Amino acid sequence: MALNQVTLDDKYDLAKSRIFVTGFQALVRLCLMQKERDRRAGLNTAGYVTGYRGSPLGTLDQQFIRAQRSLDKYDIRFQAGLNEDIAATAIWGSQQAELRGEGKFDGVFGLWYGKGPGVDRTGDVFRHANFAGTSKHGGVLALMGDDHTAESSTTAHQSEYHFIDVMIPILNPAGVQEILDYGLYGWACRASAAPGSRSNPCTRRSNRPR
Repeated sequence: MALNQVTLDDKYDLAKSRIFVTGFQALVRLCLMQKERDRRAGLNTAGYVTGYRGSPLGTLDQQFIRAQRSLDKYDIRFQAGLNEDIAATAIWGSQQAELRGEGKFDGVFGLWYGKGPGVDRTGDVFRHANFAGTSKHGGVLALMGDDHTAESSTTAHQSEYHFIDVMIPILNPAGVQEILDYGLYGWACRASAAPGSRSNPCTRRSNRPR
């Protein structure tokens, strides 16, 4: 029986359907998958990823930096935020890029990440961005990396209650495959999340994915 030819680059090769990835790497692949789904739908979109590097999702930025060559080919930009609320404000702005025909793309799908105390401080941005809605061909996922035992945080936290308060739906994947599946479902919510509708950006719950 012939052995499969496996390389470290397989995880970001969308032609490969059977891969081995960590939770962090799955989030990188998720962005590539969304860009490809949009391309097949006849859309020229871009991706924007930003968040706080000190969160329990702190090594996520390392995966995006390592995958920069793959991201560039798919018009996906990673930019670490100075803090959670500045990063969320930038994501909010990405949903307004083509409102007056000024954008280079049909839409920008966004990915924000942060931890519980950062979710707390970003409440104003989440609430107003949620009321504003996402762009027709954009969409936003917010990843909350909670530190339930206060291992690396000043307080223990559980962020679902905050997102319920600002009326943002929550997706809670149970494994790596569901990170991909639920992420695509979340961005698909954009069809009913344009300004003037009642739909919202989606939040994906993440507790230190491995």
